[in-house]
Amino acid sequence: MPATDRTDCAARRWQTGAPTRRWVGLAAAIGMLALTGCAAARLQASRALADAAVAYQASPAAPAFRLLVVGDSTALGTGASTPAASLPGWIGRHHPDWEIRNLGVNGARWADLPGQLAVAGSGYDAVLVMAGGNDVIRFTARGLLDQQVRQTLAQARRHADRVVVMPPGNVGHAPFFLPPLSWWMGVRSQALHAVVQAAATEQGAAYVRLLRPRDEDPFVADAGRLHAADGLHPSDAGYGLWYEILAQQSAGAMPLRPAERAAAVDRPSDH
Repeated sequence: MPATDRTDCAARRWQTGAPTRRWVGLAAAIGMLALTGCAAARLQASRALADAAVAYQASPAAPAFRLLVVGDSTALGTGASTPAASLPGWIGRHHPDWEIRNLGVNGARWADLPGQLAVAGSGYDAVLVMAGGNDVIRFTARGLLDQQVRQTLAQARRHADRVVVMPPGNVGHAPFFLPPLSWWMGVRSQALHAVVQAAATEQGAAYVRLLRPRDEDPFVADAGRLHAADGLHPSDAGYGLWYEILAQQSAGAMPLRPAERAAAVDRPSDH
């Protein structure tokens, strides 16, 4: 079977329900083979970055805007050299009068986000939801993921009228993954975005699209600078680019400074 046919077949299997045991077993076996040499070192680096990650939060005395952030390691800021260099940190850096509460947790999936929202309190102007990478990597079935995303966004709307959802880009483009596992991660990343975009449209949330074709993805063209040491999470510069994309695509939901104004501000170190 040609490679393109195998990719289409893999996509159809996930779109029509939970992956079969055969596919999950095959992916797990490929993953074990891929986690050798450099990839094994990156796995250790990823664990070290996760252990070191601290959520950026801000509590000005008289906040002009109250933002709640929920999600996974990308919400927490794993990979950033300091909390201020994470995506919430970039937001706070350019908006020091904003209150930012960050409940992101390493390893969280969409199934975990209702629990984060349940303890978040109320009175927010906007909710930023950042999740999906772990659902791609851990093979959450599409039907189940669809239910979880819709439930989470509906719950987020009860915390704020404005909800922004920002799943990661193509996980298969991360240097952490090697072919053929990276190809399967790419298929699942595309399906993740399809689920999130549809749910966001239904729930009235703003959807931020980080997904790009390989030849247009800056995380491929500039992988060494935009990825952290584990080859999986964004670096300081990677989170800075995410901030610029967020500012461009979420103007109607969050009054973020445009990317050109953000670029004029001294940026955190990307080392």
